[in-house]
Amino acid sequence: MAMAGSARIPALAIREPDVQVSARHSALVRVTHWINTLSFFGLLVSGIAILLAHPRFYWGETGAVGTPSVLDLPLPFMRGGPSGWGRNLHFLSAWVCVLNGALYVLSGIATQHFRQNLLPAKADLAWGSLSRSVLNQLRLKRPGVETSLAYNLVQRLAYLGVVFVLLSLIIWTGFAMSPTIVSVFPWFVTVLGGQQSARTLHFFASDFLVLFVLVHIAMVCIAGFTSRVGAMITGRITAGKDPT
Repeated sequence: MAMAGSARIPALAIREPDVQVSARHSALVRVTHWINTLSFFGLLVSGIAILLAHPRFYWGETGAVGTPSVLDLPLPFMRGGPSGWGRNLHFLSAWVCVLNGALYVLSGIATQHFRQNLLPAKADLAWGSLSRSVLNQLRLKRPGVETSLAYNLVQRLAYLGVVFVLLSLIIWTGFAMSPTIVSVFPWFVTVLGGQQSARTLHFFASDFLVLFVLVHIAMVCIAGFTSRVGAMITGRITAGKDPT
């Protein structure tokens, strides 16, 4: 006798969603990403503490209260406040960021990570392709199955700009404010016009980095927070279904 449970009605069969699981990030990319996240948080907190000690910016070699400034932030002066521990934490976090970033860059070059995953093709840099990618980002369009496993053009340009331009400028201006480094390499600060000029440039470059991080987090939430953060933990991403 045939069992009733053996009958299968095609119309009532539950179809599994089409999914595609693919490798997304290597172990080294994931480790350096989270180390950089911690160092960024340390730099941000300590940077705010240092800023509160003297929220004014100058241009040239010297600058102090009573001298002309190029920017006065509407913040109270906190002399003798949190700048002591802030400088120590900033120094520690900065070196963690520099060494961790150097490892990421050297590995990216050796494994061709930048060339394969971030460097856009010449055809992608055409105006039509570039404008289409920018519009998709401005419209907060979620990536489809065909694009969720790869960086889009705006992401590639943004990541390359942050890694090789913005972070390089932040590191350079940070070194230019170090008396020890400047004593050995004085051109670090003379090219910038002085230590106060380096501090002002460092502040604005850091602001752009904070803005990039905020946009990055927002885009991760739009694309699917769970799947994107999971990919940065496990190294794999699932496409073809709602990642949230």
